[in-house]
Amino acid sequence: MNYRTVNFERLGETLYEYDHPSGLKAFLVQKPGYNKKTAMFGTNYGSIDSVFKVQGSDKEIRVPDGIAHFLEHKLFEQEDGENMLGKFSKLGSSPNAFTSFNQTVFYFSCTDLFDENFKMLLDYVQHPWLTDENVEKEKGIIGQEIRMYEDNADWRVFFNLLDCLYVKHPVKLEIAGSIESVSQITKELLYDCYNTFYTPSNMVVVAVGDLNPEEVFSIVDNMIQFKDKERVEKRYPQEPEELNREYKEQKLAVSMPLFYMGIKDPARVSGAELLKRRIAMGIVLSDTFGRGSDLYNRLYDEGLINASFRYEASLDRGYGYLAWGGQSLNPKKTAEIISGALKDIAARGIDRNAFERIKKAHEGMFIRSLNSIDNIAREMMDSYFNGACYLDAGRIYDGLDLGYANEALREVFNNKAALSVINPQ
Repeated sequence: MNYRTVNFERLGETLYEYDHPSGLKAFLVQKPGYNKKTAMFGTNYGSIDSVFKVQGSDKEIRVPDGIAHFLEHKLFEQEDGENMLGKFSKLGSSPNAFTSFNQTVFYFSCTDLFDENFKMLLDYVQHPWLTDENVEKEKGIIGQEIRMYEDNADWRVFFNLLDCLYVKHPVKLEIAGSIESVSQITKELLYDCYNTFYTPSNMVVVAVGDLNPEEVFSIVDNMIQFKDKERVEKRYPQEPEELNREYKEQKLAVSMPLFYMGIKDPARVSGAELLKRRIAMGIVLSDTFGRGSDLYNRLYDEGLINASFRYEASLDRGYGYLAWGGQSLNPKKTAEIISGALKDIAARGIDRNAFERIKKAHEGMFIRSLNSIDNIAREMMDSYFNGACYLDAGRIYDGLDLGYANEALREVFNNKAALSVINPQ
């Protein structure tokens, strides 16, 4: 069996890569001495992929929102009537799955019987079982999930912000879809989407733990049965630079107003450049909103924010945004102060000493993250689908300079921010 070995000597990590004849990519990050093991089987298919064209066809296919999430649910159901959760539990493992904007991922973690769990993971994801009856039943279950999120203040303030930021891009839409879109989903549509996106070249396997590459890749070799079909071309609308709206407010049962504020990142990069930009934006946000920053302390001292305040950078090949927020007694005043501060920060940039200090701290957090096998697996999968390798972050930290970070900062902070607010009923 031919596989490649990549040594990241500075990190003390070894990565094994295997190209299955079907087109599937498999990775193993070896962690000698670790008891816990994990494996993920994912497809580069998420909630934003509702418009696509199959290679060789001029026909653009549009499916109801929420199909990717619906498929994630249904793949756990088996023809023998037993849910996959129960089968994994019998082997002493913890299984789960998630659907994001651009991925659907199935995984488990265990301490024993890795091979048996791994075979089961690879098997069930390749064999969907859909009937008219179980599809209709699932609509009710997902409908309840959608209604639950409608009353979740954290969820609503986030998606209301995305609706402010994006005019056309489907990242603004709910991952699970809507009650109306889910009602339009059929067994036939689910099979069509499964056969389109659950293909080897669109998928990846990641295993992490004290595992033997020969044994892991042999299981992949024996278990992968499906073959590549026609390539698919995903279609997304052209997103304008401007905001959809500057402000959106909603009333829910909260004790204190909740706000989330954000800015679109205009850059469209992939591969190592995307990983570099993610790292740079993480430093930018820490310098701007971290607990030691002037802005955070001013807002905190004035009673405008509390310990719930958080921030994030979400950057992908097709979209990107920076966001921050939390509870506030006066969201509009808080947003006004932040907007003014961002203009000042964009004008002066990050101080060199602060940049070097934060970069060193973030690099330390990255190295510590390599102690978590779950984190490694998630990040390896995400970076692969974006054309990069998570373990390359060590090299990127070494080469990241202040000029690059300040340029990225100005590209974003000079844009107009949007504000989402949840007020008490």
